[in-house]
This record gives sequence, structure tokens and C-alpha cells, in this order.
Amino acid sequence: MTTTAAAAAGIDKIKHVVIVVQENRSFDSYFGTYPGADGIPMTNGKPSVCLPTTNANKCIRPYHETDDVNGEGPHGSKGFSDDVNKGAMNGFVRSAQEARQKCRSSPPPLICTLTQPTSVVGYHDQREIPNYWDYAHHFVLQDHMYSPSLSWSLPAHLYEVSEWSAFCKTHSPSSCKNEPDNYQSSYYWHPRNTHPIFAWTDLTYLLHRYRVSWRYFIQGGAEPDCANSDVTICRGVKQGATTPGMWNPLPSFDTVQVDQQLGNIVPLQSFFTMAKAGALPNVSWVTPSQINSEHSPARVSDGQAYVTRLVNAVMRSPDWSSTAIFLTWDDWGGLYDHLQPPHVDDNGYGIRVPGLVISPYARPGYVDHQVLSQDAYVRFIEDRWLGGQSLDPRNDGRPDPRPGVRERNPRLGNLLSEFDFKQQPAAPLLLPERPKTDLVEPPGYPSPLQECTGPCRTVGFGEAG
Repeated sequence: MTTTAAAAAGIDKIKHVVIVVQENRSFDSYFGTYPGADGIPMTNGKPSVCLPTTNANKCIRPYHETDDVNGEGPHGSKGFSDDVNKGAMNGFVRSAQEARQKCRSSPPPLICTLTQPTSVVGYHDQREIPNYWDYAHHFVLQDHMYSPSLSWSLPAHLYEVSEWSAFCKTHSPSSCKNEPDNYQSSYYWHPRNTHPIFAWTDLTYLLHRYRVSWRYFIQGGAEPDCANSDVTICRGVKQGATTPGMWNPLPSFDTVQVDQQLGNIVPLQSFFTMAKAGALPNVSWVTPSQINSEHSPARVSDGQAYVTRLVNAVMRSPDWSSTAIFLTWDDWGGLYDHLQPPHVDDNGYGIRVPGLVISPYARPGYVDHQVLSQDAYVRFIEDRWLGGQSLDPRNDGRPDPRPGVRERNPRLGNLLSEFDFKQQPAAPLLLPERPKTDLVEPPGYPSPLQECTGPCRTVGFGEAG
């Protein structure tokens, strides 16, 4: 039921969409020096910006970073406001330094002992993340991809699957109110309320209605942070296919439960099994656990290895010839980016994040300058399989009070421009999971990183995900 325009472009050649979402990286932190991209402002090859610090007489310029474990800054809605600083885009260092004042627990979280707050302006390049840069060279890099939410992980992951972030008092969609990040409140995540109510309509409702196959693949392990921003120490939270959480919100959606689709939320290993068999569903979401997420204090190298393993699995699959992989990061994690995000509504956009499209039909070496967010993935799916039907409360068959139809916002670009369905399909680009890099592990870093299974220290500043 492809839309006419999309069918004319050749979108029907895509039978599988794989959405891979990593954690907490800004565009400038990974691709700020990529040729042809809208990167870190430079003069004669050196950063021309200098970010203020808590010391009124000192500022910090972006610098090349080789540490495998990087710091982060606050990245809820307040962190967003502080970093953007009324459009100056210079609050990152000062915000991270002020947050370190919360690192007073004994012993302090890893983020406080192994990294410096100034690392939020450090950037990597091909020397540290060669596989990500190789994907950009051979496929498509999106240099105006913005987080869908001006806040932390849970709202971003809610947009990933539902195009809205809301708080619902009851199981009636009419009870849901727009909310960019207040899930962190102690009330919402009280031990007696561990399964939040997501009563509005998510994309799987339409996928089920139109008989489009889907899976949400999630890696078992640990979540990274406390969900309550008022605390710095909390009990470790394990995640898995049957565990609702900030990186696994679908089990808490009423639509998933009513449609009896909980069985479509499965362990990560199923992804590799299905790819090998040439049995990938039409739509896949793939989510890491903390250790492979790139969310500090996870290693950059572990995240790149994990993503490479996913991409290689698809490229070795009989499904490669008909697949589009959309790779992005959920939010900026407090890391520096120089572009002020466009304002599309009260929830976003958030600060810019990396975005890549990997497909045999992706335009090779193309840098897309369109304004994008994860909303574009949803639109691509709707145009490919749903005849253009959106998550629109006026006509999707299940009204809710969302403030707008995000995937049809006029500011949003169209991913079709990144594909050439008439080109000779690209061969697989199989890369080593552990390429040689310049990454250096900090002294005293646990090896391997032990995921938290009991009472644990948070890895951040007490501002969630």
C-alpha cells in the first residue's frame, strides 16, 4: 500500500527497515570534522569557538579526543536549555562542571572519577571511529539529524515508536498530556508505579492493523541511569524483552497489549537468527544494553563493535538486497554541538545527533543537509507500507490529544532523497568489529565493564539517560 510518490521513486525495493539507536552522542562529537559536513566552526584547521567555563577568565575550545570513555553533561530539558543558552550554543562545559558538584557520593560514580567535565567538547574522527566514518564514505551521512526530543532517553525512545512523549493518568488516551521529560519525577517512577501508562497510539498499532511485520530487538543487560533526576544513587535496573524501561517502552503501551503483540519484543539474539535465515521483519528496532550503548561510561569501541556486528549480520543476510538500515543516537548526552536546533513544537527538536543510512540503494558518499529527526524514519515506514497513513488523531482510528503530527511537519525532510533505486545496488561493506584505532582506555577503568544487577551507583549526574 505504498504511497504513489514513494512507489514512483522505487521505495518498494525496500522490504526491511532496521532502526538502530545508540546513546548520547552529538553530531560534532563524532562527525564535527567530516569533509563536506556542517561541522565544528574552524579557522585554518583549528576550532574558532571557545566555550565559557565556571572560571570567568577561561574558556575551552573543542579538541581531538582519544579516550575510549568520554564524559557527559546534563541532558534533560534543563540541560538542553543551559547548553543552547538562548541560541549561543556555548553552555556545555559550564553545565557539565556545575553538574559535577553532585558527584559527592562515596565512592562517586565512574563518570566522576574517570573523565573530566571539559571532555564534553572533545571530538572523535576517523582515527577513533573508522567504521562509522567508512559507513559515511560509502553510504549516506545526515548532518542535520536532530534528536526528536529536547530531553533525555525515554522521551527520545517514545518518539522512536510513537511520535509523542506524554504523561497519562489513566488508560484513556484523553488523559494523556504533553510532557517532554517529567517521567523522572519520583511520583512517576515510584516503586509502586514501576509500569507507567502509555495510553496514546504508537506505530505498532498501525503496523498491526496493516499487517506489517515488526520486532523490537533488545539486548539484555542494564539500563544506565536512575529514572529520578533528584537522586545520584539508585538500585540497578536490568532490562530485557519482558522488562519495560526507558530503552524498552513498548511493553507499557496499551495498544501493544490489547493487540497481543508483546511477543514481538524479543531478545537481541533473535535478530542475528532472523537475519541469517533471511527472515527479517518489515520493521525492526534494535536497542543495546548499557555496555554497548556508547552512553558514558560505556566504551566507544564497544559500541562501534556492536553496531558493526549488527550491520555485518544484515550484509551477510539474504535480506541485504532489500534493506535500509537507519543508524542514529537518541540524544546528545550533554556533548557539544554548534548548531541551534529548529523549534518545531514544545518538545523539540533536541540537539543534533549523528545519522547514517546504510543500504544497497543509498546514494554513495552523500551528505544530506535536510532537517531530519527520527520522525523521518516513521514517515518512511508509513509511506512504504501504510499508504501514507500517519499517527494522526483525526484519522488513524484511535484519537489521542497529541499536539501535532510530527512525521508530517513541514520542516522535516524526506529520506527518499537519500536513495537512488535505479543505481547498481551496492555490495556489502563488511568491516572488522574491532578495527585498529587510536582509542585509549583511562587508567583504572573496569575491564570488562560490569553491568549493574543490584544496588548500584549511577553512571551519570543524577539526570536520567
